[in-house]
Amino acid sequence: MGITLPLTLDPAVSADPDALADLAAWALVEEAELTPKPGLVDRRGPGAHRDLDLETLRRSARSLRPAFRTMAEAAQGRAPDRALREELAAIGRVGEIHMMAATGGSNAHRGAIWALGLLLAGTVIVGPAGSRHIAGTAAEIARWPDRFAPQASSNGERVRQAHGAVGARGEAQAGFPHVVAIALPALRASRAAGANETEARLDALLAVIASLDDTCLLHRGGRPALAAAQSGARAVLAAGGTATPAGHAALLALDADLLSRWVSPGGSADLLAATLFLDRIDRSFAPWNA
Repeated sequence: MGITLPLTLDPAVSADPDALADLAAWALVEEAELTPKPGLVDRRGPGAHRDLDLETLRRSARSLRPAFRTMAEAAQGRAPDRALREELAAIGRVGEIHMMAATGGSNAHRGAIWALGLLLAGTVIVGPAGSRHIAGTAAEIARWPDRFAPQASSNGERVRQAHGAVGARGEAQAGFPHVVAIALPALRASRAAGANETEARLDALLAVIASLDDTCLLHRGGRPALAAAQSGARAVLAAGGTATPAGHAALLALDADLLSRWVSPGGSADLLAATLFLDRIDRSFAPWNA
């Protein structure tokens, strides 16, 4: 089952580690349960994955709540600096251990730990100051080097080097542009046009897929898979989004294509979870459309 939040959040949530941890875990579950997503785990099944399913993603999200809480606590009374960057990274690595235990060794949310951890810290530091301010503060933290980072490179790092992709690190250091400048505007534009919440969230995800050099796609399918995902996502949006019959049909065609290639836009999914986190902050505290 999902994680239930109150319809509105008290402004004190921006400094409350428990409430922020609940919000981060909620965002992960909401992303996982969103259906139908192209190539990704959702309520229909595992998508292009052999080691993940919806219940595994739910367990992963719940297992990360303590790490999210500790990250929020660590940021209290702090400013972006190297010490905070390294402390958040250390907490995140402990969170990864718990995640892997909860999922039986599957990497369900490593990228999301990085993104949401930074945004949690940014929210604690600046309060409910709007998406761009929170993301900008998170970027200040992300730009500091981590002297204790593992020397072994991740799949994302190897793909970044091989294909010149920005990757999760570059996205964070730039202030999460695919979240604040692409996904959030797409989400809000779809709502304003009359789409329901599921359709609006799917449109936000597709807007990210259409633009992002998703390292998960590059890792599993190379440039051909990335090009197919981006062109397919653009076709959905050009047809009017998922709320239209043509857009919905294009979404299902994209899903079939990615499944046939056995690839999944996992980096875009992580950024959708970050989008839902920031959107909930914004909608609860001010009429921002940052």
